[in-house]
Amino acid sequence: DVQLQASGGGLVQAGGSLRLSCAASGFSFDGYAIGWFRQAPGKEREGVSCISKDGTTYYVSSVRGRFTVSKDKAKNTVYLQMKSLKPEDTAVYYCAATNMATMRPYDYDYWGQGTLVTVSS
Repeated sequence: DVQLQASGGGLVQAGGSLRLSCAASGFSFDGYAIGWFRQAPGKEREGVSCISKDGTTYYVSSVRGRFTVSKDKAKNTVYLQMKSLKPEDTAVYYCAATNMATMRPYDYDYWGQGTLVTVSS
């Protein structure tokens, strides 16, 4: 079975950092683009970042320069390093896999469970 496991969320003060991890089982990241999404209470799920099969990275404008996505092929894990966190970054963060890199949630085939990030002011 294809499974994604997101982890690393928690409570952090504004200006702090967190690193989220997305571990895959049942498939190799080599054949997929991996996206990070977030959903705040009462809001739609939005694309935050994605990394293509060849390692090209994409970011939504609100996190560009603060978040960095990367992948460790040996560990079959994708990371989202988040710095200079703001209260508006508070959300449940999800990772997902698809064939072609895109920031649109409905293009993704496989989803992990979410991990909650709370940024206090």
